[in-house]
Amino acid sequence: MKPSLPQGTRDFNANVIGKRNYIFNIIRSVFELYGFQPIETPAMENLDTLMGKYGDEGDKLIFKILNNGLDNIAKHESARQEFEKILQGKNTKGITERALRYDLTIPFARYVAMNHGQLTMPFKRYQIQPVWRADRPQRGRYREFYQCDADVVGSYSLMNEVELANIYATVFSKLGIGVEIKINSRKVLAALAEIIGGADKIIDITIAIDKLDKIGLEKVKEELAQRGLEEHQINAIEKYLAINGANEEKIIALKDLIGDNETGKKGIEEIEFVINYPKENFGVTSEIVTDFTLARGLNYYTGIIFEVKAKDAEMGSIGGGGRYDDLTGTFGVPNIAGVGISFGVDRIYDVMDELKLFPDNVAKSTQVLFFNLGESESKMAFGIMQQLRAKNIRCEIYPDQAKFDKQFKYAEKKDITYAIIIGTEEMNTNMVKLKNLQTGTQHNFAVEELFKFDF
Repeated sequence: MKPSLPQGTRDFNANVIGKRNYIFNIIRSVFELYGFQPIETPAMENLDTLMGKYGDEGDKLIFKILNNGLDNIAKHESARQEFEKILQGKNTKGITERALRYDLTIPFARYVAMNHGQLTMPFKRYQIQPVWRADRPQRGRYREFYQCDADVVGSYSLMNEVELANIYATVFSKLGIGVEIKINSRKVLAALAEIIGGADKIIDITIAIDKLDKIGLEKVKEELAQRGLEEHQINAIEKYLAINGANEEKIIALKDLIGDNETGKKGIEEIEFVINYPKENFGVTSEIVTDFTLARGLNYYTGIIFEVKAKDAEMGSIGGGGRYDDLTGTFGVPNIAGVGISFGVDRIYDVMDELKLFPDNVAKSTQVLFFNLGESESKMAFGIMQQLRAKNIRCEIYPDQAKFDKQFKYAEKKDITYAIIIGTEEMNTNMVKLKNLQTGTQHNFAVEELFKFDF
């Protein structure tokens, strides 16, 4: 049987891992620069923790895990009925009680609800772990992928949104990716629903609008009609989606449309606070673009929402997030405010690979290869190698006594820059031969001088 991978998953070789770690390390360093601390949560959560938090569309993408001892379950007469419920999209504890996490936000909310008495509030955490979604695999969309999240809970201050926007700008600046940081508010969308007389349709409206980039305006209008909105309501939404221009022009047009709606006015005030924060202190906020078509389909957002798009690559969002006040209330701990952002590392990788933004040496591991020319020579090489390793020079020795050509080809395939050759003559004179495999230049060094060389 030919081995294969589950659809939507990937193996990673050393070259890819080196590039991915480059992204992880930059994101992690910026998170810590802004005072965030790491946590980790389990790969699986209780099904009750996840279900109902992502809307109907999201719930369908949750990977459910069959209970242990399924053979015993199958012996019961009710097993067939239980499986029938599963096939209908329902849940039954007789078959499944757990699922792989869909994102990092809900597990974090569960973590806060369980530990809030011991946390220093506001609590600033970051988390870098894989998540799983039963999505249709395609470029930039996988069933197993990493998220890098930063969240603040226990504070209603919009300074958190300003800081998170600057984290986005700082990370992407360090990665060399030109981006648009799009901003909107769920309060603006809630106001739109209220104005057109469909306050109870807010979820239907946001889910449909969230698909605008993927399916286009006409399909969005069709979906709104299918979700029970009337023609005059759809026309009002179309007028809202047509707002364009610079940030200031869009806000003026939105104010005209929203009128005196209190929810909408509050949303606009919050957007203005973030985009107008003093640029002499936070210059990167100039990269923020108001986008009133931005909806974020997840149900739990309540205020400012973000989405990040790469300017020079055809790719979906490479980051997103927003405010989700009282998310912990679903776990019996109400009134804990929260706001957070997420980086889509796999899509960021694809963008950087396409635009050739990775540094040349980012995926290199071994710097120096010691050739193996015999037992005595290898013992001397090993002692020198250990001293170089103590100086954080990444070294290895070819394990077998082999022809020069074979050892040179090994170094070439691993993209190793230097080779150190110790033969009988070098042993007798306490010298080494250092060859730069990239340029072909070669020099002889006394062993004690080798330790001063800049590799």
